[in-house]
Amino acid sequence: MTLPTHAPDDRAWGSPVVDPVELRFALADTPFMAYDLTRVATGVHRFQEAFAGRVAVRYAVKCNPDPRVLWTAADAGAGFEVASLGELELLSGLDLLDAPHVLYSNPVKAPAHVAGAFDLGVRRFAVDSREELEKLSRWAPGSEIYVRVRVDDSSSRFPLSSKFGVGHDEARRLLSDAPSLGLVPAGLTFHVGSQCTDVDAWAHAVSLCGPVMTSLLKEGIRLCLLDLGGGFPAHYGNEDVPELGDIAAGVLTALEGLPYLPEDVVCEPGRAIVAEAATLATSVIGRAERNGRPWVYLDVGAYNGLMECAQTMGRMNLPLRTDRPTGPLVRCTVTGPSCDSSDTLFQDAALPADLEVGDRVYVGSAGAYSLCYAAPFNGFPVPVPVYL
Repeated sequence: MTLPTHAPDDRAWGSPVVDPVELRFALADTPFMAYDLTRVATGVHRFQEAFAGRVAVRYAVKCNPDPRVLWTAADAGAGFEVASLGELELLSGLDLLDAPHVLYSNPVKAPAHVAGAFDLGVRRFAVDSREELEKLSRWAPGSEIYVRVRVDDSSSRFPLSSKFGVGHDEARRLLSDAPSLGLVPAGLTFHVGSQCTDVDAWAHAVSLCGPVMTSLLKEGIRLCLLDLGGGFPAHYGNEDVPELGDIAAGVLTALEGLPYLPEDVVCEPGRAIVAEAATLATSVIGRAERNGRPWVYLDVGAYNGLMECAQTMGRMNLPLRTDRPTGPLVRCTVTGPSCDSSDTLFQDAALPADLEVGDRVYVGSAGAYSLCYAAPFNGFPVPVPVYL
């Protein structure tokens, strides 16, 4: 059944991986995460095609580090962006570490992580402070640095600019200072915020990099890297998001307006590649009426699989389906199994009025920032991955 509030967009349900008939027999017990890996490969190919091969794909490992997801992304032609030494060691253990092309885009890194990455052969590191330059000078001498520029991220579900990024003048200074510390001034990067819904956000950010590049040219510094960051949106069914082709068209036009085109132009998609490739299968473990409103309790909550739902105070309404045939729907508050009252997933979910304990609820577009957050809080199990 298609629910009007949570699943108006069939793109979130276009694959057999989210067919309740198939999922019903995937595993006897919930919770589990069912993957359609062909969608991961398709996601990578969409970026390659949208950007006409002019922007390389570096999959953001943090979004979903499942080994089969990583292998599939690599087979489709993606490289990788990492945030820690742990992610680098994961890639190395899977024989996926192409160190010269890996981007270490976390602007603030532990010294031990820098040293470990350098030992593994990584040579490109993001920075956004003088202190980070000095850290890299000591622990990763001779490396290439790219500076994270602060841009407008007000149209994103998860803004990041309060924690990371510098103004354009400071970006120029950091790149200008790099040679004196034995580092190579390589490029610029930015992040428009995760799940960004402004089709022009990336193009505008690219244009803002132009003056920095021009100023550096006057100092004899020509950058070789422009990293568009991530933030590319997934379809969750409850909000209008720009099409990737429209985003890419704006970016390609903006690139033509730069004083020159860096040798390497890359992007760091995560959720746009993997979100719609997985469905989370859960079961109803309880029902209640509170202040005249139905509450539905699932065996998965924020802590063991759906953290972003809690982070957005229940406003991130992922598409939902059940095994129940079409019938009357009621507005429900949907919550997780833990004893924490903040473990609430959806505030206004349309679910069958006759939903019972033991029934399954399938959460679509659940492949991004889900299991990577999950922990067995209160002793509730983390969903098991299943590959269909």
